[in-house]
Amino acid sequence: MNFSVQSILENKEYQLIPLQEGDFESLYEVASDPKVWEQHPNKDRYKRDIFKNFFEGAMESRGAFKIIEKITGEVLGSTRFYDYNETKNSIFIGYTFYGAKSWGKRINPQIKKLMLDYIFQFVDTVYFHIGKENFRSQIAMERLGGKKIAEEEVAYFGEPTRVNYVYKIKKENWI
Repeated sequence: MNFSVQSILENKEYQLIPLQEGDFESLYEVASDPKVWEQHPNKDRYKRDIFKNFFEGAMESRGAFKIIEKITGEVLGSTRFYDYNETKNSIFIGYTFYGAKSWGKRINPQIKKLMLDYIFQFVDTVYFHIGKENFRSQIAMERLGGKKIAEEEVAYFGEPTRVNYVYKIKKENWI
């Protein structure tokens, strides 16, 4: 890999800062609301011990970010790059969540644009795993131009496998 999947990414309003061990409490504060996980494949991630496992997986991925509002410094959620495939010149973006108070404010499209604009300098294809029952994220992905290409069982870090849809965005369709 000739690039960093943990560069600081930012626009006028938001920053993606590489996740660090010391970010657990501020991120868990956002994640501890059961509403955040209602449509996600693992609906229990609001529980501290289950979120701790999720956080450990994020740290091990070496591609995770905390999402910050620049003016207030408030932690809004998290996202990550993962599963870089040099042969296919592709990577995944996912494990994204936001606190409920960030919903409906057009934050996710801005965050995904930051990530896609950056990563398409290095790869040709970006994939996304979206939970089969995560209708909010499916709609958001389609609005970004993602195409549903498959359904597969995904083994989350330390969690049972869950059915996800796979979406794809090609570089030539993004630019």
